[in-house]
Amino acid sequence: MKNVLAIILAGGKGERLHPLTLHRAKPAVPFAGKYRIIDFTLSNCVNSNLRRIAVLTQYKSASLERHIRMGWDIFNRELNEFIFTIPPQQRVGDEWYQGTADAIYQNIYFVEAEKPDYLIVLSGDHVYKMDYSQMLAFHLETGADATVGALEVPLKEASSFGIIHVDKTARITGFLEKPKDPPPVPHNPNVAFASMGIYIFNTKDIVRRLKEDAKNSASSHDFGKDLIPSMVNDGGKVYAYNFQDENKKEAKYWRDVGTIDAYWEANIDLAGIEPLFNLYDPDWPVRTYQGQFPPAKFVFAQMQKGGRLGVALDSIVSGGCIISGGKVQNSVLSSNVRVNSYAEVTDSVVMEYVNIGRHCKIRRAIIDKGVDIPQGTMIGYDLEEDRKRYTVTESGIVVVAKGQEIGS
Repeated sequence: MKNVLAIILAGGKGERLHPLTLHRAKPAVPFAGKYRIIDFTLSNCVNSNLRRIAVLTQYKSASLERHIRMGWDIFNRELNEFIFTIPPQQRVGDEWYQGTADAIYQNIYFVEAEKPDYLIVLSGDHVYKMDYSQMLAFHLETGADATVGALEVPLKEASSFGIIHVDKTARITGFLEKPKDPPPVPHNPNVAFASMGIYIFNTKDIVRRLKEDAKNSASSHDFGKDLIPSMVNDGGKVYAYNFQDENKKEAKYWRDVGTIDAYWEANIDLAGIEPLFNLYDPDWPVRTYQGQFPPAKFVFAQMQKGGRLGVALDSIVSGGCIISGGKVQNSVLSSNVRVNSYAEVTDSVVMEYVNIGRHCKIRRAIIDKGVDIPQGTMIGYDLEEDRKRYTVTESGIVVVAKGQEIGS
């Protein structure tokens, strides 16, 4: 993997995740208590022995850049290993990134200077486990000009995805954007191939194509919409690589946690007895920035009538948390959360430095960083009242924005 350069696209606004993305880019949104979403793609790189990484940032990138600087400075530049965050340079014009392909094109000088044989383009806002070295081996075996990561999705759900049409050899014959009648894969009539937004290119070829695409005013400068279809139409050897999951579960796990409901569901699943995503595999560690937090603490075990019981059941509780006479159930707590006496937190995601006052009741909620919830506050029990103060999804998930002040 030494001759491969990874470029991670991490500049997305994540508008469907508002208000969680009002102050941070989507890849920087906390996930599973102690992680950020981008940690999963970065961990895939390290576990695949891919150690030349550029992270392209754009939208509200300060939090993301700080996280990578503090948590991912683990590479040795003397061994030609590195991780860089690169904001828009405007070296080829005065525009911000106009699409996924344009983001690479605007950093073409960096790519040419590094001289990799192969370029792998990744997204920084998906949760999954994948060995990219196996995808590269497939790319080399087929002699492909480009290889696209493909996820098998049920045919009845395929209309929600960008679908890849392939022949029996997995060579791509067409791209269809959310088709009404999606074509199944040749080996299974019940599933279709959806694009994962993961691409491997031969560097010299893709550099030439990016330069040509930049001159095309009719192009949206996107890999899935423009570059890959163009390569297919030109007779290029473009193949689909069937996603091989490293999660060690019965069903393959790949999540785009791009909506509030999807984000909440993925987090709450992790707190279950048998979560779909395995965070506890020593053979595939997920690393992140490790703050110097004390251990989680649970205090008060007064079982008599009217007493206090500090307890967390079927939950993830991160370092620095103090469950001080309150009850947490089916929830995910980030670092330095305090749940005070007689408070109840159920089916909720609570981020760093949140203080939940006495006698509060929180249900089916996401509480962003740094919120102080006054004594006796109820969230998630009267959705009509909650809509006057917070963001509430159609399914009833209540989101309290970062640092929001809440009246008594």
